[in-house]
Amino acid sequence: MAAAAAALCTGRAPPGPPRPLVVILGATGTGKSALAVQLGLRLGGEIVSADSMQVYKGLDIITNKVSPQEQQLCRHHMISFVDPLVSNYTVVDFRDRAVALIEDIFARDKIPIVVGGTNYYIESLLWKVLVSTKEKASSAPSPAPDRKEELEQLDVVELHRRLSRVDPEMAAKLHPHDKRKVARSLQVFEETGIPHSEILHRQQEEEGGGPLGGPLKYPNSCILWLHADQAALDRRLEQRVDDMLAAGLLEELRDFHRRYNQQKVAENRQDYQHGIFQSIGFKEFHEYLVSEGSCSPETSALLLQRGIQALKQVTKRYARRQNKWVRNRFLRRPGPNVPPVYGLEVSDHLRWEEDVLKPALEIVESFIQGRQPPAEPVRMEFDANEDKRRHRVCELCHRVIIGDREWAAHTRSKSHLHHLKKSRKLEAASRAAGGDAEGTETSGEERSVPVPRAWSRDGEEAPGPGWAQPERAETPRGDEAGV
Repeated sequence: MAAAAAALCTGRAPPGPPRPLVVILGATGTGKSALAVQLGLRLGGEIVSADSMQVYKGLDIITNKVSPQEQQLCRHHMISFVDPLVSNYTVVDFRDRAVALIEDIFARDKIPIVVGGTNYYIESLLWKVLVSTKEKASSAPSPAPDRKEELEQLDVVELHRRLSRVDPEMAAKLHPHDKRKVARSLQVFEETGIPHSEILHRQQEEEGGGPLGGPLKYPNSCILWLHADQAALDRRLEQRVDDMLAAGLLEELRDFHRRYNQQKVAENRQDYQHGIFQSIGFKEFHEYLVSEGSCSPETSALLLQRGIQALKQVTKRYARRQNKWVRNRFLRRPGPNVPPVYGLEVSDHLRWEEDVLKPALEIVESFIQGRQPPAEPVRMEFDANEDKRRHRVCELCHRVIIGDREWAAHTRSKSHLHHLKKSRKLEAASRAAGGDAEGTETSGEERSVPVPRAWSRDGEEAPGPGWAQPERAETPRGDEAGV
């Protein structure tokens, strides 16, 4: 009331509600970019891409960049500005540039629309979850390797041992084979002199912070989640690969391979773990690209089909991981600093207007006007007693498992049940022979992990900054730990 009266006295209209930050989540192939363009056109917004591969120049088809025509319809940011040979572009680099862009968009009284499928990029914009270390010599990343990349060259056991000495708490939270996160935590300590775990505790203890991160940067955040029936999405993703091939995917891959990758392969220094070279769809065609012209047409055709099928499979797995991240980070995450999520069903593309565009416009307009949206947010589901970072070792499978939910899923897995059945048969045979199945685990119970051992299983990526539970990462797609 006082603010309104003061505004009347000065002849100015009272200030309206703050502009919302619109974030569009969803698996690849759900139409996030199409919705972003429509919202931008109708509501006066500008789009901030949050895709770790689209920041690089090149591979426009395989990284599914919006077309030049779409970019002309609505202004886009954070696309095609990093040299393909740069391998040390990090989420911190992204955050610093994107946050400045978002503030500029707000200052011009427009609505920033964040859209993309790279989980930790989006988290870096929503929450205070990252740790900035030493200042870079220049504002742009360079082709030279940074300390984290140097640390990643170490043996995984030695890397984890080093972290255990300087930051035992962080070492206990991270999977022993999660080389990227272990290396990042070591880098944080080396460049700040403060244990990574202590810095994260400070963030969580800030006002508005929670158990898995610091406070929200933009409290007026409008989160739209596009989701589809899995079978329908799988069909759509397979068709999208076929459409990419028709649009010139093979020519794009050949050109990129000749310009940036052929010499690396010849010198045996190819790296499909960093930069744009880890993009889904490039490494899947490695054998086809390096053997083309030097093998029979029949072999080349076979390798091409293998690459196409691998691309389809890995794209579908990536979509599942993206949806799992939304559920874990937004729908099952306790604490006051998780914004509401509004779900939009996109299974039937013939009902796009009714099921997606119209309700999305109504929701965002409600945020703009400062009123309650007509739609109900997706119900949060979480177990307050769940421990997402508890370590267990399955003695039967020789695996380290992190997190209560991950442990429950493991004990139901085919692999574990196979080992359990085999163990029980051995125990029964031993009893029948009058012996004792000494040391045989039949229940699959866990034990504590005071000093993690080196298991034969490869390390797995965690689903996002601050998370410790392992997640399959057949195609990292830039999911490099940036915390």
